[in-house]
Amino acid sequence: MWLFLAALVALWFLCQWYRERQKVENLMEKYVFITGCDSGFGNQLARQLDARGLRVLASCLTPEGAEQLEKVTSDRLKTTLLDVTNTENVAAATEWAKTCVGNKGLWGLVNNAGINCLVAPNEWLRKEDFAKVLDINLLGLIDVTLQMLPLVRKARGRVVNMSSSAGRLAAYGGGYVPSKFAVEGFSDTLRRELSPFGVRTSIIEPGGFATNVFNNVGNNIKDVFNHMPPHIKECYGQTYLDAYYRFICTLEKKSQKNLYLVTDCIEHALTSRYPRTRYSAGWDAKFLFLSASYLPTAITDYVYTFVFPKPAQAV
Repeated sequence: MWLFLAALVALWFLCQWYRERQKVENLMEKYVFITGCDSGFGNQLARQLDARGLRVLASCLTPEGAEQLEKVTSDRLKTTLLDVTNTENVAAATEWAKTCVGNKGLWGLVNNAGINCLVAPNEWLRKEDFAKVLDINLLGLIDVTLQMLPLVRKARGRVVNMSSSAGRLAAYGGGYVPSKFAVEGFSDTLRRELSPFGVRTSIIEPGGFATNVFNNVGNNIKDVFNHMPPHIKECYGQTYLDAYYRFICTLEKKSQKNLYLVTDCIEHALTSRYPRTRYSAGWDAKFLFLSASYLPTAITDYVYTFVFPKPAQAV
């Protein structure tokens, strides 16, 4: 009996292995639009797909980012400037992409642009701190997707949204975690709505990686604490700040540097005939955050509160 079940499981994994290695044909004729290509995952992905022969439309926030990317890629890759928080800018980028792809449509849309400027207990932050992150990570992603969808649908292509393991398990306060939870929800509904049109939607859930998205978030927490009203400082105390600072710095220090772990997942979502719904990238995403997200809430809450000392005025 057990041997039979083991054989079935092995056969299932073998079929999945074979299925996921079936590639889309004529990749060199397909266009992929990527946001946030100045640095990090977007920059790495643009160079990687260009080397594979795909026609990359890379959007950068700054002229310097676009210029640097053009220097290290082929003539197939084209760049444009894009601020995803500016609707008029997104509309202009969409029109530019339309002229580039012509009747072929857009095979891939990769929503990669994102920031994580402030990580701190929620009470330490202002509404504006949340809005700044949500405007890029969520609303910008939605705006780009909605305006580009006719091009993607024409090609019966792919939408790949950059989420995070923080979209599965909330580990810290600030706008980043809510934005990624919302990206998960938007992507799930989008996947079901676009499936009848032959469009596939995938979500990328990286763990901690050394990209510009997470630069200086540890140091920023001290600035936030120093500018808080005195009564909130007294509630939490210096000991709590020190513990939170060590926690964030540890996350930064343990960040993985091999960006290919993420960009390979995105490439698979774009080039496989049978892309996955979700991709977990990095050892921490696979073995820590994903596993912990299935635990009872009482257990994850206990672990979280165990990491930090109690606030100074805790009951």
